[in-house]
Amino acid sequence: MEQFIEILKYLFLGIVQGFTEPIPVSSSGHLVLIQHFFGIEIKGMSFELLVNSASLIAVLLIYRNDIVRLINNGIQYVTKKEESAKADFRFIIYLIIATIPAGVVGVLFDDYIAAYFKGIRTLAIALLVTALALWLIRNLKGRKNDGDLTLKDAVIIGLSQVIALIPGISRSGATIVAAMALGMKQETALRFSFLLFIPISLGGMILSFSDILADPQIGSLAIPYTLAFLGSLVASYFSLKWFMNIMAKGNLIYFSIYCFIVGVAVLIFA
Repeated sequence: MEQFIEILKYLFLGIVQGFTEPIPVSSSGHLVLIQHFFGIEIKGMSFELLVNSASLIAVLLIYRNDIVRLINNGIQYVTKKEESAKADFRFIIYLIIATIPAGVVGVLFDDYIAAYFKGIRTLAIALLVTALALWLIRNLKGRKNDGDLTLKDAVIIGLSQVIALIPGISRSGATIVAAMALGMKQETALRFSFLLFIPISLGGMILSFSDILADPQIGSLAIPYTLAFLGSLVASYFSLKWFMNIMAKGNLIYFSIYCFIVGVAVLIFA
């Protein structure tokens, strides 16, 4: 019975992480809050990396056509200088540029950031900051399409992703808020944000691969980890599809209200 409960615990956390990863409410923050208030302890160092990998696969599946188009057009522009492929080539360059700030800061200062900004109250404040940011851009209707992005846009969005290294600040929320504040259409902001998630997530997987292999719990937790991975994959896929629909309707204010309520509740009860 104890083993069954352990399996359900990991499955539940995998689903929570998967569902909250695409939406602007901080998946890592929710995992911390659930563990704190429900007394759930995660064994092993590889859990968050594993479920994040599942979310990455979901993003790759949903944006597979965009990824294939960008790669093909990028190659066409480099090899044949086809003018029709130039916009997609620039989009790729801007994704690379936007990846650099969080990549560099994450590698150099991730442990420091995690130590300095730790604590449930810090998470609550971060959620309130997210709520305010989402509220401020709730009615924005940008005009910029993929081909209208600039180097300045890429740098600012990249810097916003650095802010998301603070526990409780949503990565998707930070990048989407920055993109929309820069005048991007909602669809373009969403696509840029989640295509930007791919190199960051891949980089984290590569840098943490040795931690997975060295995790002493990896063998005994094979079944719970597998179910958590599958739960996160399915939840991430449908959550992102749902979020895309929410974005299309311009209803980001719902997430602002949610983050505000959770943030205030945590400050009161933590």
